[in-house]
Amino acid sequence: MADVKKQNWFKRTWGRICKYFRELKSELKKVVWSTPQQVLKNTLVVVACVLVVGVFIWMFDYVAEVCITALINLFH
Repeated sequence: MADVKKQNWFKRTWGRICKYFRELKSELKKVVWSTPQQVLKNTLVVVACVLVVGVFIWMFDYVAEVCITALINLFH
């Protein structure tokens, strides 16, 4: 039987690291990057949605507080 000598750990690991970066580079070439106008538009949409949800939560909290205070005052 012929013994097949494996590469040492450093060469295997270095080969894997190099392969990872080659594949990373090729994948990054496929990415379609957003334009600054698209980024600004998407950011404004997110900020608007956060504000709307925040207002709804604030309104619900206020109504719940008024209702709970009314119930407490009713039974005291």
